[in-house]
Amino acid sequence: MSDSGGWNTIESDAGVFTFLLDNLGVKDVQFEELLSLDTESLQVLQPHLYGVIFLFKFPTDKPYNDPNDRPEGGPDPAAAERLFFAKQTIQNACGTQALLSVVMNKTEGVDAGNIEVGEKLREFREFTMALPPDFRGEALSNSELIRDVHNSFARSSPFADETGRKARSPEEAEDVFHFIAYSSIGGTLYELDGLQRAPLNHGACTQKQLPEKLVPVLRSRIERYGAGEIRFNLMAMIRDPRVAAREIGDQETLEREERKRALWRWENALRRHNFVGFAGEVLKNVVKRKEDEGKFSEWVDDAKKTMDRRMDLMRSQGGGDVEMTDS
Repeated sequence: MSDSGGWNTIESDAGVFTFLLDNLGVKDVQFEELLSLDTESLQVLQPHLYGVIFLFKFPTDKPYNDPNDRPEGGPDPAAAERLFFAKQTIQNACGTQALLSVVMNKTEGVDAGNIEVGEKLREFREFTMALPPDFRGEALSNSELIRDVHNSFARSSPFADETGRKARSPEEAEDVFHFIAYSSIGGTLYELDGLQRAPLNHGACTQKQLPEKLVPVLRSRIERYGAGEIRFNLMAMIRDPRVAAREIGDQETLEREERKRALWRWENALRRHNFVGFAGEVLKNVVKRKEDEGKFSEWVDDAKKTMDRRMDLMRSQGGGDVEMTDS
């Protein structure tokens, strides 16, 4: 897999995923974060649970593509041609690729209804379905539309991009995380992971059975990690709740969902800006105020004493992390 090639990292966030698809032209789709992994939490999202996006720590201590290390599902090469399945050919694109792996397989058929993906994505799908998965991945990675929308949700940073920086030792290496998708397509539960050679077939699964079939698969995957690993994230892709609320005249739900969307728009807008300059101006004004009050030296001395207390506490705890309090 090549370097990032202009693709930035995005967060696993319901507001990011929802508006990313919205900006690509996908209609009436929303994401909900799942705080517990149980059948009941998924069942309440039916009958329009399109699939889930799973974020996990990428294993670096064993071969990721070893089929013998994947007892919970086997590769289905025939499905790689029949379904919209694209190999991941570039870094940082896996989040958007996972989203498209679900919606592009819900444009036809009867699984949880059809998703309207919009003219641009529909044309992209029609063009790439004639290609093998490797070429689909290349087409996705080189799509200016998809890349630009994806990057519009990356956090703004004034600092240099260190995506390609190599760790000098195993201890220095940072953890890497990966997005994959699960969905019931044509009566089968598929795991759609662009780093695999084909979709992984997890057996027969109707749309109605998706919650009960999916939970054991995800639990099996999580159990492959140690008990101390808790950095997992699960997002459900569902039909926009506002659609049903409008149909039945549920004003309370409609207003709640509109407030949620407004908050997501605000958070997404903040992601597009860096606040280093703003923070610098605030600090300069605080310093000026302290100088005008004649309390600048006292303020600096208090800060030094606070830092000394924290350092003493850190040394007494063996050098571990210290909670940064005002005490």
